[in-house]
Amino acid sequence: MPLTRREFTGRSALTGAGLVLTGATGAFATAPGALAAEDAPEVASGPAPAPGYGPLVPDPRGMLALPAGFTYKVITHSGVTKLESGEDTPSNHDGTATFEGPRGVTLLVNNHELKGPRGDWEFPVPLTEGLVYDPAAAGGCTVVETHRDGRTAEWVGIAGTSTNCAGGRTPWGTWLTCEENSDRAGQNGMTKDHGYVFEVDPYDRRANRNPKPIKAFGRYDHEAVVIDPRTGYAYLTEDDSEPNGLFYRWVPPHGFKHGRGQLRRLADDAGVLQAPRCFDAGGRFVDDLSRAAKIGTVYGVDWVDVPDRDGKTVAVREQFDGEDVTRARKLEGMWWADGGAYIVSSYARDESPGVPHDGQVWFYHPRRRTLTLKVLLGVNADPDKDGAFDGPDNITVSPYGGLVIAEDGEGLQHLFGATERGRTYPIARNDLNDSEFTGVVFSPDGRTLFANIQEPGIMLAITGPWRRTPRD
Repeated sequence: MPLTRREFTGRSALTGAGLVLTGATGAFATAPGALAAEDAPEVASGPAPAPGYGPLVPDPRGMLALPAGFTYKVITHSGVTKLESGEDTPSNHDGTATFEGPRGVTLLVNNHELKGPRGDWEFPVPLTEGLVYDPAAAGGCTVVETHRDGRTAEWVGIAGTSTNCAGGRTPWGTWLTCEENSDRAGQNGMTKDHGYVFEVDPYDRRANRNPKPIKAFGRYDHEAVVIDPRTGYAYLTEDDSEPNGLFYRWVPPHGFKHGRGQLRRLADDAGVLQAPRCFDAGGRFVDDLSRAAKIGTVYGVDWVDVPDRDGKTVAVREQFDGEDVTRARKLEGMWWADGGAYIVSSYARDESPGVPHDGQVWFYHPRRRTLTLKVLLGVNADPDKDGAFDGPDNITVSPYGGLVIAEDGEGLQHLFGATERGRTYPIARNDLNDSEFTGVVFSPDGRTLFANIQEPGIMLAITGPWRRTPRD
């Protein structure tokens, strides 16, 4: 049942001029460089102390600057470390999830964002027998096993997929890897259609044999996916332009029950794939999320069915006219927490109709059917200078409070945190090169923060004196 404008407007009026709805999630803002940052909170003795762990200390090894007291370890390194098969670790690490193994083992599934033919890459994902979707494609996932004593192992989870960018961890303990490329068979040397989501099981290698795309989720330039554990609905982002991409919802068919291996059994047209149509507190249609210029902006969300989810003749995002759906530029990482989905829009410039920005984080509340702007980064005037952040991409919710965000912007690249009221602080800086950070995620016990330097492809484990972020 759609959320009518009358319902949304009335509900908003009860919560304060339609700007902020109550809920368990905190209101994130940003600083420095914010478009609508709130003033630092005051305490009895003056301004609250700065959040975070202090300034970053340059790395004598020239790889990763961290606050004092923190250390890192290289887990995998493309062209340096080896798989169980003796082949090289593939390159271009991207989205990652962690899983709890036996006796203190942590399992990680790691995407490798490799686009196009295998011959274009020095270290593609090896074509392990039984785990290959398209033998022409270079991408895929590896599974990494780390032990408390420092031992590691790595093997292929899926191969022959294209441009595996982000994805999402499922409530039943598997990884959904997303192809951010929708080449058809015959394009760029591909032998099968691409633009799909695949499931990878870190615990059961046999479950990954004979990879099958989850066509019910649609064929487009996928970025990330999360599953609502209460309803089973899937939410997905699309990173594309001309026109800007969309945020999708997949509604499972009646009687469907999620679980290991169930998604691959779905019919190609199972359930309903939908795109959002947003409106503001006054009932006005919102064409693009870049229209929001203030922290706490809330939009109501209706959902519109996708006519042809496989995009046989027209790309999915192009099947809608101007006032049919709400778009956003570079819809990137997502993370399920606090009863909803945190969603990143990496930046907006001339390709978007609203206010230019260097990053947004939205929170979609499925029960209220609202999108609330939590983080808003102003345009970074000097990306080569430490201090401001731009281009959020992969994201996670920290067990210590707030968000941890991987930067994919201009100039210096960071991992940074944001408190509930949006005060930002650095966690790490890439001192090796200008490659983006990806795959930011905590270990199941919360003691280790894993992150990747995408190029050449380095997985890092960061440890230190983590502490609860004080409530602002």
